[in-house]
Amino acid sequence: MGHRAGAEGFRRGGQKILIAGLGNLILGDDGVGVHAVRRIKSETPRGVTVVEVGTAVMDSLHLLEKADKVLAIDALQAGGVPGTVYAARVADLDNRGVQASLHELNLLAALHFLKRQPEILILGVEPETIQFGMTLSPRVEAAIPELIRHVLEAVGRWRRAPPLVHNSRHGPNSK
Repeated sequence: MGHRAGAEGFRRGGQKILIAGLGNLILGDDGVGVHAVRRIKSETPRGVTVVEVGTAVMDSLHLLEKADKVLAIDALQAGGVPGTVYAARVADLDNRGVQASLHELNLLAALHFLKRQPEILILGVEPETIQFGMTLSPRVEAAIPELIRHVLEAVGRWRRAPPLVHNSRHGPNSK
């Protein structure tokens, strides 16, 4: 797995935000999450942790557990036009009964091992080609700027939101 967190790591105070790039770099469009985080590192605000998780979701449990918010980027097969960008919550994928990505199962399974659940947003890109190769298809490559825009918008919203108050008995925001 290639953990590559920013020098600052999680910022002190405020929301602890993790951007995780999922996918297999040697399977073409399946590696879109890793390709995206490599490009977004220079554009993310200070204090946001950006990590190349790849296919090693279980190895990133310690990062998931420290985060208040997780933005996972992955290929997501939902039957749309290749290059379509989707946004989903874990509950949307968990309740669907269909696995849209190979790493989705690993992400959903990993959540069961966490003592505290971060809020997770999944940004997915409809793949065109999932076969051996290190490059993205032209349509998925062309979707990267839109994907990065969505990532930066989500991070901006999260940074402006008040921090969650965690209460282990009742969950986030309980009084």
